Amino acid sequence: MAELYALGARELLDGYRRREFSPVAVMHSVLAHVERWEPHLCATYLLRPEAALKQARASEARWLRGEPCGVLDGVPLTLKDNVATAGDPSPLGTAATPANPAKQDAPSAARLREAGAVMFSKTTMPDYGMLSSGLSSFHPLARNPWNVGKTPGGSSAGAGAAAAAGYGPLHLGTDIGGSLRLPAGWCGIFSLKPSLGRIPIDPPATGRAAGPMTRGVADSALMMQVLSLPDIRDSMSLPYQPIVWGDFDAGAEKLRGLRVGLLLDAGCGLPVDSEITRAVQRAAQLFEQAGAIVEVMRPFLTRTMLDGLDSFWRKRSQMDLAALAPEDKARVLPYVVQWADSAAGMSGTEVFVAASQSHATRVATVNACATYDFVISPTSPVPAFAAELPSPTNDPLQGLEHIAFTVPYNMSEQPAASINCGYTSTGLPIGLQIAGQRFDDLGVLQVARAFELIRDAQRPWPTPPAALAASLR
Repeated sequence: MAELYALGARELLDGYRRREFSPVAVMHSVLAHVERWEPHLCATYLLRPEAALKQARASEARWLRGEPCGVLDGVPLTLKDNVATAGDPSPLGTAATPANPAKQDAPSAARLREAGAVMFSKTTMPDYGMLSSGLSSFHPLARNPWNVGKTPGGSSAGAGAAAAAGYGPLHLGTDIGGSLRLPAGWCGIFSLKPSLGRIPIDPPATGRAAGPMTRGVADSALMMQVLSLPDIRDSMSLPYQPIVWGDFDAGAEKLRGLRVGLLLDAGCGLPVDSEITRAVQRAAQLFEQAGAIVEVMRPFLTRTMLDGLDSFWRKRSQMDLAALAPEDKARVLPYVVQWADSAAGMSGTEVFVAASQSHATRVATVNACATYDFVISPTSPVPAFAAELPSPTNDPLQGLEHIAFTVPYNMSEQPAASINCGYTSTGLPIGLQIAGQRFDDLGVLQVARAFELIRDAQRPWPTPPAALAASLR
């Protein structure tokens, strides 16, 4: 059997049920593994071993009584820095935020706690979640376990690294333009950005979603069973639906007869790396071999749309930073400050035109996807870049050039996932994005699971550098 830290949530729950091992043994295994990895990755925030073991002992007692409190009882879990947990500060990745404790759990944290998950650590993120990297003015620099010289992506940076490194099976991140899917793609894991409102969040915002980050589809489906439960605090949430998330495993037969769009050109942004193009084309070939009808799509995102989204977010961030005391603003990453302050001179007309591109992107995305059951594409046009860089371009005036494949589905409110579909010549993972029609979150999970069953052989998960060196002696 694999080490306890490496087992999926369903395997852990089966083991608890059969009394083959306990939540305490699992938590000890996870904490020891984190200790080996963490000096190299810096993925955690508020890692509290004693509190984790206290939770695990309470779970163990419930299992011994045959009375688990929920569907995740005793399963280790991390949550992103910006997901509030009662009594803990949420610095949002920046040194400019005061360390005020949250008064209550965020909706997703509350549901996971109620389900019995052992919430043993938060995970790191960049300043205000505005970078697709692990660079932060508050947290140590997060790194990618496949190559510690590379970024894990962001803004769910620590979560992506933690999932790939095996910090237990379950991790929660957030996404407003690709912040779940980009680190998932660059870390070789699975993540689902659900339909807007499927997972209640607080505060809600256009395009913003929380979602699972796991090594495989099964554990994300299990998390959705809990995360999709209702919470009145989200004024944008969907009416609750008792979706049978356990039906995620429909087999490769799910692909037969599906109309699948293949998007290889986002229409703007960075050009797609040739190795990524080949990996996505290979995935499309596997879809066809399984009986799907795959058709190459024309790009639908325009330069005007992407620039408008960028400009509007710059202006919003510029206003947020302007509200800070000068000494606090000075603590924010200079890259983020330069990006935001570039919008200081925008006129009211320019802000309105920029804001309108959110709806224009929504309409274009919905129309482009209307004739397909699902759309597949690269998650990112480029592989993981140097860990020290804030973005692939390292230019705050071209800071969103890598999100042209992911951001349309935030604006259109459609579910979209990232799953590994191959590796570069240097061994870095390559993400395949799978997008579905609005509200068809289960369908995206089913298609992702079908691809998981038919994709080419996957490489072993990375091991801590010290452990690797020891094994080679």
